[in-house]
Parts: sequence; C-alpha cells; structure tokens
Amino acid sequence: MSSKHAQLRVNQERLWLSLMAMAEVGATDKGGCNRQALTLEDQSGRDLFIAWCRAAGCEIRIDQIGNIFARRVGINADLAPVITGSHLDTQATGGKFDGVYGVLAGLEVIRTLNDNNVSTERSIEVVVWTNEEGARFSPAMLGSGVWAGVFDLQYAYQRMDHDGVKLEDALQNIDYRGETAAVHTPVHAAFEVHIEQGPILEAEGKTIGVLSGIQGMYWYDLILTGEPCHAGPTPMDMRKDPFMGAADIIQRCYETVETFGPWARVTFGDISVTPAARNTVPEQLVLAIDIRHPDGATLSRMEQSLKAIIDEAVGRHQLTAQLVDEWRLPPTEFAPRCIEAVRGAVEHLGYSAKEMVSGAGHDSGYLAKVAPTSMIFVPCERGISHNEAENAKSSDLGAGANVLLHSMLSVMLPESAEYTVGVVGEPVATTHAC
Repeated sequence: MSSKHAQLRVNQERLWLSLMAMAEVGATDKGGCNRQALTLEDQSGRDLFIAWCRAAGCEIRIDQIGNIFARRVGINADLAPVITGSHLDTQATGGKFDGVYGVLAGLEVIRTLNDNNVSTERSIEVVVWTNEEGARFSPAMLGSGVWAGVFDLQYAYQRMDHDGVKLEDALQNIDYRGETAAVHTPVHAAFEVHIEQGPILEAEGKTIGVLSGIQGMYWYDLILTGEPCHAGPTPMDMRKDPFMGAADIIQRCYETVETFGPWARVTFGDISVTPAARNTVPEQLVLAIDIRHPDGATLSRMEQSLKAIIDEAVGRHQLTAQLVDEWRLPPTEFAPRCIEAVRGAVEHLGYSAKEMVSGAGHDSGYLAKVAPTSMIFVPCERGISHNEAENAKSSDLGAGANVLLHSMLSVMLPESAEYTVGVVGEPVATTHAC
C-alpha cells in the first residue's frame, strides 16, 4: 500500500475525549454510566452520536428496532459495505467503555479517513445496536438479533421491562422507532472492537486480542415450587422450602462446573420469591441461571448435568421444578478472512497480541450468522466490567482503534491500492462463509 495509508493512525486523544463526553450522559456518582436501553439517557447518547456522525459527513438511517446506521459513502456505493460498531446502552451500574468504545472507535476511523482525505471503494457503516445489554429488556442483543433474523420483530416489540413497559412503546417514547426494515442486507465484512471484560490480556501483558469466536451461552429461569408455611412453628425437616432446593442446586453446580474444564462458567445472577415475606417460607422461587462454554458438545453436557442436579434436588426436598429456556447463543466461529485481516493489521502495527475466544456475548455473535465477522479486544483494568469502576488505558484504546482502522482498510480500499497487509478476498457464495 502507499506510505500514506501505511502510516495512518487514529487520533487517540480525540477518541478519548469523545469517550469522556459520552460518559457524561447518564453519569453515576461512582464514575460509571447508567444509560439503560431506550431510556431518556440512551436517547441523549444516541442524539449525541448522530450529531457527531453528521458532522463527519455521514448519512443516518434508523431501522424499526432502533438500530442506528451511520454511513460514510464509498466510491462504489452499490457494493456491500464494511461495518463496525457495538452498543451505547449500559447496565444500571455500568462503565464508560463497554460497547461505547466500539461505537466511537468506528466513528474515529471515519474521522481519521476524513482527516487524511482517504476514499474507500466500499462504504463504511458504524452501527449502534439496540439493547445489547439486556439489562432493561431480556433477552440481550435484541437489536442485532432482529436484524440477523434470530428474533422476530414483533417478539422484540412485546418484551417488557420490570415496570411493564413494552420495548415498542419505549422506542416510540424516545422517537427511535425508525422506518427502515429491521432485516439484514449484504455486508462485505464486519468488525467489532471491545474491551476484553476479563483479566487475560492485562495479566499476560498483551495489547490486542485476536478473536476467533464467542463461547456459547444458555440462559434459564429455574422455577422451584414448594409449600408456604410459617417461619416459626414449622420444623426444618418438615418444610417444602424452595430455598433449600436452590441452595443444593447452586452448591452442586459450583462443584461440578470445574469438571468441564477451565472455560466452563455457571452464574446465578437474579433471584425472586413469592410471597416475599420475612416470616414465611416462600411458595415459589425463580432463579436465573447462565451457563457458558466455547465448545458446543461440552455445553450440551453441562446442560444435561444441570438438569440432573435439579431433578435430584427437587426430589430430595419434595419440590416441583420447571426449567425455562430464556435465551440461547450457540458457540460462534468468526470468519477466517476477517480474523486474518485483524492478524495482518496487528502485524503491520507491531502490537503484541493473543489469540482468544470471547467469554462474553456480543452483537458480533449474531452478525456472524449473516456476515463475515471478527472482533478485536483490548485490555481493561483488572478485567472489571459491568461495573462503575470499569477502566481502560487511552493507549490501549488507541491501539485497538488502529487495528480496527487497518483491518477495515484491508478489505475496502480500491482494487488499485497497493495494500498488502492482511488483504482478504471476496466472500464465497454464501454471505457468512469464508
């Protein structure tokens, strides 16, 4: 490639300032962010992003599920675009970087190309996906899931938050129910840059994670039903107490998960009881369960183990149980040519790197079903995320954005450009196979 393109680097300071400006939207007292999906804070963050994109010369469109597409038109606008992005919504006590970094790094790529008068053969689109976190509306990643055809639009519209507000109404309330059909269109390549949300890169002193896929994850609601009784007069050995069953299940799962290897995960993230009375053994308990593994066969064995543990516990404590599937994301393998584009960019830029699989779910998991996709990780302090203490170094964030820039350049410069680092070819017949 020309020396001009080879030497391109993002404006690290501008990226940091943009991140800090966005962090003021929904800022919390402890230094984090609360921009839950489709709240007024989310609306303000979206409005700010769109204003920045328009200032950078982008065209804006919004689809029916509220996904935002900011397009920098290429030389040949009819070609399938190269896309990047992530999400702006946060957990209730979220951090400054989860998701938003991927969105603003994409915008920084566009700003850098503008600064250097670089034209690309293909258009670039920076995407904000709706409700990635699943903190307000479950399941997670509804925006990308609808776009990729995993979820039906009407199913997504009917999802309700804890206050009974439907997602469709929330979209309308903040004026982000767009007119564009929420269906996927041809994509040449998709990249997402993200903080790791784990400790591995920092612990090993690596700057970049080159992602080959995302581990599978299954979400359940376990409903345990017993018999309500008075907390005082009823002997412990005569109770049908859902909490006793839950305690057994949780302990057995923690003991068993290690047998499935170091990448196996089990988490119990939410619990509710009925009736919720201090001096009454509850009749019913609902426990949220999350299991994860990068290997599909192992994940299936973990599921069977979970069911066996539940059956044993409910028999012992004279309970009934219902295990409800809430959400399933099978293990995801990214497109080899997109992974190679990231590897080539890392090599060109001279950063230290590690091949990885993502332990967290990302919108790229759904994109990979319909488009050639890969991801880029950068370290975050102590691996802390979904937490107001979430932090990352400006230099690492800049490095990740540079890798994103050169990964995207390698797949979208004009055919005549002499860009040879990480060059990949056209996708084969199906849009997701490479």
